[in-house]
Amino acid sequence: MNLPARERRRAQILLTSIVVPLLLVTVIAMVALWPRSESIAGSVPMTVDGVSFETARIVAVPLTPGAEVEAELLTGSGAGQVVEVTVQPDVLKEEIPIGAEISVVFDGQGLADGAAYTFVDYERDIPLLWLALAYVALVALVARWRGLAAVVGLFGSLSVIGFFVLPALMLGTSPLLVALTGSSAMMFLSVYLAHGISIRTTTALVGTFGGLAVTTVLAVWSADATGLLGTGSEEGFLVAGLFPEVSLRALLVCGFVIAGLGALNDVTITQASAVWELHATDPSAPRRRVFARAMRIGRDHIASTVYTLAFAYVGTALPLLMATAIYDRSVLDLLTSASLAEEIVRTLVSSIGLVLAIPITTAIAAALVRTSRPALRVTGV
Repeated sequence: MNLPARERRRAQILLTSIVVPLLLVTVIAMVALWPRSESIAGSVPMTVDGVSFETARIVAVPLTPGAEVEAELLTGSGAGQVVEVTVQPDVLKEEIPIGAEISVVFDGQGLADGAAYTFVDYERDIPLLWLALAYVALVALVARWRGLAAVVGLFGSLSVIGFFVLPALMLGTSPLLVALTGSSAMMFLSVYLAHGISIRTTTALVGTFGGLAVTTVLAVWSADATGLLGTGSEEGFLVAGLFPEVSLRALLVCGFVIAGLGALNDVTITQASAVWELHATDPSAPRRRVFARAMRIGRDHIASTVYTLAFAYVGTALPLLMATAIYDRSVLDLLTSASLAEEIVRTLVSSIGLVLAIPITTAIAAALVRTSRPALRVTGV
């Protein structure tokens, strides 16, 4: 970014005075909330005595009732043997490929009637690994080092989820505090690793915090105003049984806060870059004009953001939409049912946060630029 030294120092001082306290608060909060008790993750056994999970490879599909698949065991004491595997009807609706690796459950009590092995799921670790490698390779090819840095930031953010957010929630820590602390840590990692430490990225980070604040307030208010309890899905009831001390509504709010972080970072980076590029093109333009020009770009972004999150939800919730739409009820009753209302509120809260983050970031960036008069710039003063 081509800025005069004096203007650069001014922007750096102002941004540092905002970001450093936020970073310190984030670090202190993570230390205070860090789960110190032994994690209960993985503490519930999946099987009982005499029952185990094994891996097998399909060698034939006779479709005989009770022995729909023949598979060669790849693990366990019976490795190398071909056994009969019972497959559920819903799995049989799709073609079963020969040679595919599957996970089966072995129950010793079923040896007497020949139903000792039951299909559980397909093994998909290798295809997923290839897909992930293809993603990283394409990101590196198109975006070069910056793309790889963004991937590192993604893994860092997911590590925050895995090592801090989930264990802290399992131990009954306040979901809202965990969400805010985890979101802040993820923003620092993702923004700076993906885009580097600079004036424009720091401006975007401050704007992201502004959008996060709006999202948090809306999430708390909307969950209470709409009477959402967090029980609109099977997972909600499962969590209620496993973690009775956790407030499902607070957990729902936590999800609202985290849901829009990626898109929030996207719009703030765009707006911060737009403001600084416009200012660099015409340093004599007053802040009001820079803001107005950047908001023209922001309005286009808002127009696309309106349907981005909505389409993302519809794409992932088609089975739920089909299941709820089959019942004879009005459209209003359908949309206000717990299962759909949770997702609608999540989408609206995240979208409002995104939309407001655009003028917030633009205003912050425009306030940081310093207008220089053409006459003075020509004489070098």
